[in-house]
Amino acid sequence: MRGRRIPIALPNTGALSRRRHTLYIRSAIIIFILFAFLQFHVINYDSSDSGSSDNANYSTAAILQMVPPVFHKYLTGKPRNSTHGQNGTHYAGDGPRTANISDIMRMINRYNDLQTVLNEDIYGPLQNDSVIIVVQVHKRITYLRHLIVSLAQARDISRTLLVFSHDYYDDDINDLVQSIDFCKVIQIFYPFSIQTHPTEFPGADPGDCPRDIKKEQALLRKCNNALHPDLYGHYREAKFTQTKHHWWWKANRVFDQLEVTKYHTGMMVFLEEDHYVAEDFLYILELMFRKSQDLCPKCNILSLGTYLKTFNYYTYNKKHQQQQKLLQQQRQLQQQQQLMLQKQRQQQQHQQQQQQQQQDQLSQQQSLQTQVTTEKYASQSQWGYQVLPTLYSIYQKVEVTPWISSKHNMGMAFNRTTWYEIVRCARHFCEYDDYNWDWSLQHVSQQCLKQKLHVMVVKGPRVFHIGECGVHHKKSNCESNQVISKVQQVLKVARGAQQLFPRSISLTQTSVIKKTKLRKGNGGWGDQRDHQLCFNMTLVGR
Repeated sequence: MRGRRIPIALPNTGALSRRRHTLYIRSAIIIFILFAFLQFHVINYDSSDSGSSDNANYSTAAILQMVPPVFHKYLTGKPRNSTHGQNGTHYAGDGPRTANISDIMRMINRYNDLQTVLNEDIYGPLQNDSVIIVVQVHKRITYLRHLIVSLAQARDISRTLLVFSHDYYDDDINDLVQSIDFCKVIQIFYPFSIQTHPTEFPGADPGDCPRDIKKEQALLRKCNNALHPDLYGHYREAKFTQTKHHWWWKANRVFDQLEVTKYHTGMMVFLEEDHYVAEDFLYILELMFRKSQDLCPKCNILSLGTYLKTFNYYTYNKKHQQQQKLLQQQRQLQQQQQLMLQKQRQQQQHQQQQQQQQQDQLSQQQSLQTQVTTEKYASQSQWGYQVLPTLYSIYQKVEVTPWISSKHNMGMAFNRTTWYEIVRCARHFCEYDDYNWDWSLQHVSQQCLKQKLHVMVVKGPRVFHIGECGVHHKKSNCESNQVISKVQQVLKVARGAQQLFPRSISLTQTSVIKKTKLRKGNGGWGDQRDHQLCFNMTLVGR
């Protein structure tokens, strides 16, 4: 007869404890994987976000939505008869609409002689502490429209005088400029343009030497200026010489010849038709000017713009908010992981003495590994955040450096004191074999000025370059909306984060800058006729 089975207690092998321990380990691994995934997402957030920005809407309608309706009038053309007589000024007999050179010359001379200041009856005469904004205009009206829209939205713009300096007479451009009603406006016209001199100097004379002809052949041909090719052996091209001539004429005109400006001692800001300004650019300029005596007594130029390709991360504020959310989730996971490890250690204390040593050792290894891994990723997270440039903040940063033509020629501002130093070096400017006005100005700084040009430049740009094409850039789409839209988005983010109109400015720690080497000019300016025309502009009105 079979007896009943009597259960016999077996020795505790720790199986239950091991299973519980395994569960904790697996949970910790899962949390660690989630932590690593989120960290990887933070580090690579910039690249993923920039990829999505490619799908942004760059249509004209989207750009128009970013502009207050009251300023839409500057972005749309009007019939020819709808804009005359605005601003209390009517140019009777504005001339025929055909491109007749003699008529254009007559109108240019009339504008330059009258020196009519539009809207002066509304905004009053120019004050000595007001800012004069000088805009060099060719014929890219689309960009000019957006510049005007940006100027219209600037705080205190009504206190300024806008000087539009043209080297191309165009009725549509004139209508656009004369429709401005938010400040005082005056137009001046460069009188030696290619438009008015198409077949004679300073345009392209049929007797001029071809660009690439050898000097020996030029002498045999007896073409104009055969004796004076540039330093690369090339002869002048009129289309490349005009910009430097125009810039020099314009500066001489506003500082020394215009009745409304020739005694002005305040700041003059120099812009171009394809620039775009932030709404606080005048506020920043005044702040920089007031602080310059303390932060940089030797600075004689202020710069509001930059050419740095930083559009992809100017919108750092939005990305920073996203990253903060991710980092918060990481911290929560870290806390959960620490709680899990704490419970695991408590459980291990109640396990059998036989397994205690082994489990303690394993726990120490895990703790060490977790600590090293956590410190590593925390370090990467902190570093990744620091590389995001805080270009806009309530305490705006500025930098002091020697003036460099390729970096500080956009949105530059200086006063009459600086101009007098520059104009004394007219020979150096006019005879330097480089067709770029900014390179010529740097040559003046290096070779002639007793105190070289030093600039205070704002790190968060208030002047942007929106032109896709120009003298040095030839693209198939020269009226692209992409850059305009990006600039609008940059300023929208800065505005939404309340990072425009900073309370103060602070000087960043600048690195030691090596002495600027003397640079060889780019050529294109070897013709003696260009030298003489340039220098004569300085003599007029003196």
